[in-house]
Amino acid sequence: MFHQSGGCCDGSSPMCYPHGDFLVGDRDVLLGVLDVTEEGVPVWISGPQYQAQYREQHTQLVIDVVPGRGSGFSLEAPEGVRFLSRGRVFTDEEKALVKGIPVITGLAYARGERPPVRGEVVADNSPGACRATGA
Repeated sequence: MFHQSGGCCDGSSPMCYPHGDFLVGDRDVLLGVLDVTEEGVPVWISGPQYQAQYREQHTQLVIDVVPGRGSGFSLEAPEGVRFLSRGRVFTDEEKALVKGIPVITGLAYARGERPPVRGEVVADNSPGACRATGA
């Protein structure tokens, strides 16, 4: 799973963890599920960062892989690459599409709430981006 935090100790880098190795907070928000494994890879963001940057659903979080040193406990750390998050402003058409998507918090997810459908994933299929089994 991916988690985009609000900063401080991890420097706001997106972190990739094996399934079950990171406890999602009650206020964290599920941004989507990447279709890169059979079960999917959830992408979470801290609640405060979601409120500050994504609440009005005007910005898309883009996770890139770039050369460099990975962060802390993230799976890419020993691979010579790191994940980097960028923001991209949605077009008016995209904003209209995401307005209808319900916001799922960590608390709601723990109670069984799930996204209605998996959305479109835009990826360049970079080899080795997050190679851990069950990530």
